[in-house]
Amino acid sequence: MQWTERLACDLLEVSPDAIVVTREDGRIMLANAAARRLFDREDGPFVGEPADVLVPPELRPLTPRVLAYLDGPHPPQRTGQPLSMIRRDGSQFQADVTLSIVQGEDGRYLVTTIRDANATGADPAQVVLASIVQSSHDAIVTTDLDGNVLSWNPGAERLYGLTAGEMIGRSKDRIIPPDRRPDEAEIREIVAAGGRIDPYRTRRLRRDGEVFTVSMLVSPLTSPDGMTVGVTTITRDISERERAEAKMQAVLDAAPDPLIGFDDADRIVLANTQAERLFGLDRHDLMGMPLRQILPGGPEGAPVPDAPSGWDGPVALRRDGSLVPVDIALGTARTEDGPITLAGIRNVTERLAALAEQDRLRAEARLQRTQRMESLGQLAGGVAHDFNNLLAVILNYAEFIVEDGADTPFALDAEQILRAGRRGSELTHQLLAFARREVIRPKPLDVNRVVSEVHQMLTRSLGEHIALDLDLADRLPSVVADPGQLEQVLVNLAVNARDAMPSGGVLTIDTGLVHDHVRIRVSDTGSGMPREVMDKAFEPFFTTKPSGEGTGLGLATVYGIVVQAGGTVKLYSEPGLGTTITIMLPASDAEPHTGEPARPPRPAARGETVLVAEDEPALREVTTRILRRGGYTVLAAADGVAALQVAADHSGPIDLLLTDVVMPGMLGRVLAERLQRTRPATRVLFMSGYAQPVLTSNGILDPGVHLLEKPFTGTDLLNAVGEQLARL
Repeated sequence: MQWTERLACDLLEVSPDAIVVTREDGRIMLANAAARRLFDREDGPFVGEPADVLVPPELRPLTPRVLAYLDGPHPPQRTGQPLSMIRRDGSQFQADVTLSIVQGEDGRYLVTTIRDANATGADPAQVVLASIVQSSHDAIVTTDLDGNVLSWNPGAERLYGLTAGEMIGRSKDRIIPPDRRPDEAEIREIVAAGGRIDPYRTRRLRRDGEVFTVSMLVSPLTSPDGMTVGVTTITRDISERERAEAKMQAVLDAAPDPLIGFDDADRIVLANTQAERLFGLDRHDLMGMPLRQILPGGPEGAPVPDAPSGWDGPVALRRDGSLVPVDIALGTARTEDGPITLAGIRNVTERLAALAEQDRLRAEARLQRTQRMESLGQLAGGVAHDFNNLLAVILNYAEFIVEDGADTPFALDAEQILRAGRRGSELTHQLLAFARREVIRPKPLDVNRVVSEVHQMLTRSLGEHIALDLDLADRLPSVVADPGQLEQVLVNLAVNARDAMPSGGVLTIDTGLVHDHVRIRVSDTGSGMPREVMDKAFEPFFTTKPSGEGTGLGLATVYGIVVQAGGTVKLYSEPGLGTTITIMLPASDAEPHTGEPARPPRPAARGETVLVAEDEPALREVTTRILRRGGYTVLAAADGVAALQVAADHSGPIDLLLTDVVMPGMLGRVLAERLQRTRPATRVLFMSGYAQPVLTSNGILDPGVHLLEKPFTGTDLLNAVGEQLARL
């Protein structure tokens, strides 16, 4: 196989695009590796089959139609033509094809470059093809220093059409065109002086007078004593090679992407028309140019100053000095002149622009999500403040009925009110947790201990049809989180998993350490989620459950709690296979919290004076009633200004200020600061269903701030007041 043939085959094989060559009779003559992969013909016949196997039945016959199309009023090459194509298994796909005709000595060839229109993330492509040329033989001839033939081998006979008998002893000028004879005489003089001539191209004559191109290697002919006595030439007919190179160049020029080749010295030896356009240089200027002059970072993409922003790959240097981001695919071809590295180059400027646009859209989506979360958080805060005030009134008046009307039908009705009120309280807490406006009391926690405690509770509540497995890693570091919220996360996920396995299944909770993060993974074998559900799973109020069976806050609450703790949540699900939720929380070096110390009994009231500041009349009334029933002296005010006036008018001590956080005119915090200026001994207990004004940015109470969260029961209120007064 001649070097041009090998080069063509190598160029063909390294192309990432599918290339198929057919004859005029419609039979496939060549198909590269990418084509064999695309049409699933890597282990079966392909070459020799009719081109109709490439397209669905309704498009057959293919080749005559394409040739007729190209013979019409069109250029000899058509790019970006849409076409339906078919694989061996019968699956169809849409393709963009480039059609070209290459003229050979034995007829025309149809060159088809195929790209799967549905493929994404494709590698850089180069489309190359060359016609196969016939081989030729070397002619070895020796002459004396005057140019008379001393020897003439069979290769010379075949090459020139002259026998050895006809040439030995005669001048070599018979096979040298007249215009080349002065060059030949000069070469003999150089050799006679001891020099050598590098391989070069020239013209020669056949017996019939045909002038043809040859490649010649010239060296001295020496005698046994080392004297130069003549000239040896090794000649190869390269007229076919020359024609083949022209054909190959035509095929290269038909490629939709730039293509270059460079030798071991990193000098350009091959370039196509697209390369000229990319670099802004003529092919004549590119030939022999150092590779680094057009690829300053090399094909590997070494860092280059002023490279396009956001691109760390190879860059092409254009004639005007601009740098173009490119992808490069490399291959190697073996030729008579040594190995050539082939580089298919693809300009990725448009791809980078598309990626930048995608990044911009994602950033906008994140910003919109953040703004939406902020808006929902503000809404949640307002709703929680007013709704928790109402719930506190409902819950406490219901408790009064239960306490005062024990064993009566009214007490049973009030119990139902209490249950509904507590459910409403849970919903407001979920809403605040999702919006990351819940009061949190983070502590270093042993995750395995929390999981084990939740496991005991879930074992009783999930049902016998659900198998609950634990797989806990040893020696996990602690995490800093609110224990109640972490338990809520696990319970919410377990309940979701249970609902996804109505006929039974396995719920697995496992823990581990991954890159300085403690991982909690909750997996089920349930129905799984389709993609459209997964994309909305963490959105608030989104639920696939029937009306009345889900609030849509379960996963949204999980997301809000984990993010507020500095962690991340990921969801993976396959329909019919189940769902896995993975939570990653930052590891901590702190010793885990071992649990709350036993709470001492609430101190009995001794008539201490409590100033209540609450703008909601009904809640102010019920709070006052609870405290008085508990043995406290109560002063009440509707806002901060009124509370300061009540305090100024009261001659006795005020042991505790119990104030709402958010009130019109004056916030509870400002009221507390002003009251303590004149009464520094007065303790302060805040109460609120929305405590953001007394929280730090991460949801933790400021140091020294004590808070009673609404809605509270009478027991909650009396305990909080008693504990705060006990600090006196």
